[in-house]
Amino acid sequence: MSQPPTPIAGVRRARRLLTAVAALALGMSLAAGCGDSDSKDKASGTTSPAAAGAASFPVTVDHMFGSTTITKKPQRIVTIGLSDHEPVLALGYKPVGVTDWFERKPFTDWPWAKTAWGGSEPTILGVREAGVKAEKILALKPDLIFAMYSGIEKQNYDQLSKIAPVVAQPKGFDPYAAPWKEYTLLAGRALGVEPKAKELISGIDAKFAQVRKDNPQWAGKTAVAADSFEAGKYSAFQKGDPKSAFLAELGFTIPEEITKKAGKLNVAEFGSEGLNMLEVDRLVWMTTGKEPHARIKNDKVYKELKVAKEGRDLFLTYQDPPIGAALSFNTVLSIPYAIEQVVPLIKK
Repeated sequence: MSQPPTPIAGVRRARRLLTAVAALALGMSLAAGCGDSDSKDKASGTTSPAAAGAASFPVTVDHMFGSTTITKKPQRIVTIGLSDHEPVLALGYKPVGVTDWFERKPFTDWPWAKTAWGGSEPTILGVREAGVKAEKILALKPDLIFAMYSGIEKQNYDQLSKIAPVVAQPKGFDPYAAPWKEYTLLAGRALGVEPKAKELISGIDAKFAQVRKDNPQWAGKTAVAADSFEAGKYSAFQKGDPKSAFLAELGFTIPEEITKKAGKLNVAEFGSEGLNMLEVDRLVWMTTGKEPHARIKNDKVYKELKVAKEGRDLFLTYQDPPIGAALSFNTVLSIPYAIEQVVPLIKK
C-alpha cells in the first residue's frame, strides 16, 4: 500500500502500534548484545543534546502511567509516537529512531522539519499499521523513549521501561487528545529544557493571536475538518483532534454535535445521510490525494448543502502539498507552516 493512511486510519492503527513490542518480553536479554549491530552504527550520533542549550538533570516527569526520572542528558532518543519527534526536534535533539506515519521518503523531507533534521536520517522503527519493530528499538540502544502521541498501553510501557526511561501520554488526557502545548511541555521537562519549551509555545501563541486579530470575522463562526477515505463514508474530526484544534485556535468553533457523536474516537463517522452535520460556516476537507474531491462534490446530498453551494468548502491534501499533514501533526514545528498555508486559503 503505497499511499499514506488518512489520520483517521493512522490513529486507529496507532492503537495497535506497539503490538510488536510484545516480543520484548522474550528479547530483553538481547539488549546487551545489540551494541555491535549495524543499526547502532548507522544511527550513532544523531541525537545532539548540546544543541538544546543548558539542560538540568536529573528530572522527573509525570505522565499517564505515573512518573519517569531521567538522570542525565539523553544521547540516543527514540520516539514511537506518531508526531513525538517534532517537539523533540524543536527542542534541539535529533531522535535516532522514529515511527513513520505517512511513509514520506525521505522521512525528514517535511518542509517544516527539514532544516531541524540537518541532513541526518533516523532509523524507521515501524510504518503505519505494521507496528514498531521491537528488535530495532533494542538495536538502537536508546537512553530515552518518547511514547506521547502513541496510544501506548501499560503492558507495553512496562516492557519498554526495561530498555530505557519512557515518557508516555500526558497525564489527564485520553490517548491522542492532549493539546500540542502539553506534548511540547512534557518533552521540554523530560529533556531538562522546560524554559525553552515555554518560549516556543509563547511564540506559537503569538502567531495564533495575530491571526485572530487579523480575522475577527471568524470569531463565533463554526468550522469542521473532514475526510472521506471511502466512497459513501464520511468523517468529521472532533474538537480534541489536532486538525480541529488548529481551526479552533484560528478563532472558529467546533460544533459540539460532532464531538458528542465521536465519543472516545477522534472522529464522528457517517454516510451521506449524515452530511448535514457538515453544514457549517467553513468546511475543510483533507484527503489522501485529490481523487476523492470530485467524488465528494458529486455526492447528491452534499451538493444540496449550503456550505457546498456557497463555496465555503476548502479541499486540501495530506501530501503534495502536505498541508493536511501539517494540521495532522499540529506540533510546535508544523503549526507555523500550517498557518502560513491555511490562513490565506480560508480567507478566499
